[in-house]
Formats: sequence, structure tokens, C-alpha cells
Amino acid sequence: MAIKQKILIVDDDLNIAELISLYLTKECFETLIVEDGEAAIEKFKSFSPDLILLDLMLPGIDGYEVCREIRKLSTVPIIMLSAKGEIFDKVLGLELGADDYIIKPFDSKELVARVKAVLRRYKSAAPAAADASGITPAGIAPQSEYVEYPDLLINLTNYSVTYKGKNIDMPPKELELLYFLASSPNQVFTREQLLDRLWGYEYVGDTRTVDVHIKRIREKISDNDAWALSTVWGIGYKFETKG
Repeated sequence: MAIKQKILIVDDDLNIAELISLYLTKECFETLIVEDGEAAIEKFKSFSPDLILLDLMLPGIDGYEVCREIRKLSTVPIIMLSAKGEIFDKVLGLELGADDYIIKPFDSKELVARVKAVLRRYKSAAPAAADASGITPAGIAPQSEYVEYPDLLINLTNYSVTYKGKNIDMPPKELELLYFLASSPNQVFTREQLLDRLWGYEYVGDTRTVDVHIKRIREKISDNDAWALSTVWGIGYKFETKG
């Protein structure tokens, strides 16, 4: 029997939480409901969910703070739930490390589709980038999917980024975006293309989502003499190699 994927539902409105749980249980997910931020952080540690549905308006610690705390511990996918539909709220949620943002009220089918899409993105691997030398870096299995540049190693197999010899904590969507761009050096991608490739057709969002993730990546790694994460003004982004 296949192991069920676990969803932690964090919402102080028990009626909504139980309804979400019902939808997901029908899709063969295992769910756990908590009603406040403190409990969310504690249950996250013991329940080890595959994904978190996180309401923003919680008693005590709000959803934003819960997201901050969990991001210190894990890159587990987080979908924020909120009645706030303003761009500022969406951008703030994404900047804190959320993988998606759903506005209440929502359709049950859309919720389930978003959950499945985020889980697919988290588990899936993009096409392997070929290493021209054919040499596998030390400590990486031959079947690993990775790209390597001076001072930068992006390993999609174990979702790790090494920059200047240090492991960089990077949520799945940031890592996938960086890997995708680095896998096609010097190729320009529009924001719409990146949204379609990495967020998928199920994602209902705007192109600012891409900008937010690029900004977060740049805060963690700086351009190198041999490469740069470059903005192509009016178009999109590219991973530029130099020399």
C-alpha cells in the first residue's frame, strides 16, 4: 500500500479546516488540523507533513510568523490561505517563503489542484543538465541531476545549493527557478515562460511572483566573475555566463 502524503492544515476556523480535510482525505491524503500558530510549529515537528496549508489570520502567532519559523527548519512546501487578496499580502507571503497563495473563499477543486501541483513541483526533477567535461563532482552520485559553475553547485536530486563551499538554505521553488535558468545559460526567459514552466498551468498568479523569487535568490548568492543572474529589462531573466 502506498504511503499517504501528509497535509498539515492550520486554520482557526474549524468549519473551514474540516471541510479542507474532507476534500483532501477523499484524495487519499492524511491530514492533521491545528488552530493556532504555536500548535502549528509544534505539530510540524512531530507530524512531519509533506505540505502545509497555512491560514494567515491566526490567534497568537500569525501565519506570516509561522512561515518564518518553519522556513528556519525546513523547505517543506507552504500554501498560504487568506481572505486578503491585495498584491502586497501575496508578495509578502511569497517573500517569506510560501510556495503558493490561495484567496478565500476558494473552490474545492482548485484547492486540491493547487496542493497536487505544489507537491509535484517539489518532488519532480527538471531535465538533467549535461556537464560538458563528463566529470562528476566529488560526493555526487553519477545519476544526480545538477549544474555546476565556479563557486556554485545546484543539485536537483537532493534539492541542495552549495555556494562558495557552503550549503545555502533555499526553498524548493527558488532552487527550481535557479536550476532551470542555470541549465540553459545565456537563454532569456520571459516572466510568463518561467511561470508556465515552474508554476504550471494550475497556478493563478501574476508575473511579480517571479520577481519576488529572483530577489530572494539574489539575497543568498551574488554574481561571480564567471556568471551572473541577470535581468533583461522589459523581457525577463537569464543566467549569464561570462568569458
